[in-house]
Amino acid sequence: MRAHPRRRPAGRTLLLLAALTIPLTLGQAPAPAVAPAPPPAVAPVLDQDFADPDIVKAGRTYHAYATHGATQNVQHATSTDLRHWKPDSGDVLPVLGAWALPRRDLVWAPEVYDNGDGYTMHYTAHDRASDKQCVGVALSDSPDGPFRPVGDGPLICPAAQGGAIDASSHTEGGQRYVLWKNDGNCCGLGTRLYLQATSWDGTRVTGDPVPLAERDQEWEGPLVEAPTLVRRDGRHVLFYSAHFYRGDQYLTAYAVADKLTGPYVKAPGPLMTTGGFSGAVRGPGGQDVVTGPDGRDRIVFHGWNADYTQRAMYLAGLSFVDGRPVVGDVEVP
Repeated sequence: MRAHPRRRPAGRTLLLLAALTIPLTLGQAPAPAVAPAPPPAVAPVLDQDFADPDIVKAGRTYHAYATHGATQNVQHATSTDLRHWKPDSGDVLPVLGAWALPRRDLVWAPEVYDNGDGYTMHYTAHDRASDKQCVGVALSDSPDGPFRPVGDGPLICPAAQGGAIDASSHTEGGQRYVLWKNDGNCCGLGTRLYLQATSWDGTRVTGDPVPLAERDQEWEGPLVEAPTLVRRDGRHVLFYSAHFYRGDQYLTAYAVADKLTGPYVKAPGPLMTTGGFSGAVRGPGGQDVVTGPDGRDRIVFHGWNADYTQRAMYLAGLSFVDGRPVVGDVEVP
C-alpha cells in the first residue's frame, strides 16, 4: 500500500472475413454468420483487499503475503495451484520492530523468502526516529509465521531521500540482494529503484545501494516503485509499478539489462494498464513473478474493485520473448 503519491487480455481476432472467402453453391443456403468469440473472463483469484502481493513456494504450498489488513500487520494466504486461496485469519507479523510506530495502516508490501535456515520477511513500516517509511526485517522458522523482528533499527532508511519502501529479493551468483525504492514522493523528491547486497538471511546490508532506474517517462506519472527482478533468456528484467497507486492510472512496466547492475533500458510504454484490461482490472500494480505448478511463469498483481474500496489479487500468464515479458490472459479460480 502507498499512503501518498507513491494485458493485456489477449485480443480475440474476429474471423468475419473468412466467411467471405467461402464459395456458395447454387441453391445452397448461405452459411450462418460467425458469432464473435466472447472476451476472456477476468476475475481475481483472491477477492478481498490483498494489496502488493508477494508469493513464495514451500514444498507444494504457495504462500502469499500482502499489505496490512483490517486486523493484521501483514496478511497471509495459502494455495496449492495459485488459483484457489485460503486466507489466514491470523497475523504473521504480530509485532513490529521497536523502531517502528505501532500503526498497522503504515505496514506495507512484505517480501518473504527461504533463507536456508528459515524464512526472512522484509516489510515497510514507519520509523520513529526519522519520521519516514523504512524497511525492516523479521525472521521465522516457518512460512506460516509468526515472524519476529530482528535488529535495533530498520534495515534500510535513507531519511534524506524520503525513506525506503517496497523491498524485494534477488539472488544471483551466490549473492543475495534486496531491491527497494526511495520514497522521495513523500517529500517533493525524486524516486529511484535500487539494488543492494545483503547477508544471506537478509538481516544486514553488505554493500552500497546501486541505482537501477528512476522516474523519467511522462507516462510514469510522479513516481516509480515496487521493483521485481528476474533473469530470463540471459537478460535481467526489472518489473516495476508507476504513477499514483490510488486510481486507474497506476500501472506496471519493465526495463531490461544485460548486466545485473545495468544499464537498464525501459520499454517504450507500460506492460499492464487499466486500458489494457479494458477496465476489467483497475490500476494493475504491486506485481510479483512466480513459477506455477506446471513450471511456467505467472505474474501476480493487485487491482482496484469498481468502487475503489479494495485491491484484490489477480494472476495472469507470463512469457518471455528474447528476454522481454509478454502478459497473457488473466487466470480465474
